[in-house]
Amino acid sequence: MGLLVDEESPVVWRGLMVMQAIRKLLRGVRWGPLDVLVIDMPPGTGDTQLSVTQEVPIKGVVLVTTPQSVALADCIKGAEMFRKVDVPILGVVENMSYYQCSSCNKKHHIFGSNVEQRMKGQAMSNVPILGKLPIKPDISEHCDSGTPTVILDSEISDMFDQIAQTIIPSLDL
Repeated sequence: MGLLVDEESPVVWRGLMVMQAIRKLLRGVRWGPLDVLVIDMPPGTGDTQLSVTQEVPIKGVVLVTTPQSVALADCIKGAEMFRKVDVPILGVVENMSYYQCSSCNKKHHIFGSNVEQRMKGQAMSNVPILGKLPIKPDISEHCDSGTPTVILDSEISDMFDQIAQTIIPSLDL
């Protein structure tokens, strides 16, 4: 979208426009042979998510949450929506799970903890936690510079690799 509007301008689209853009992206681009296409969507249960489920044969979704109650509530609603449209939930990634102090090496759970406990009894009680990603100041710097963190940080790279290796067998490639 950065090429279509000014950097500071919002993209204000209604459902039909979102659906048309998604259709164009998925059907109008020559992707070439793909093993996996990862689509990063905003949280929620709106037009974007529904349009993707209608336009693409989806083998599964990975939900991302932070440990905060509001984020987890959105994640649970998203899980319910995907269940209602028969899309398998492969698991949850807990982003900003903790901050690991470089001086004492202790993990600090700034935004709360026990996501697994809070998922029990909810719609997600059988959904596995695929990984817990830390808060690292370097990640923000890498993003701002346009350099993928996985190239510069082997710890984060290993975490993403482990998440990928966990979900790949369930995709039946």
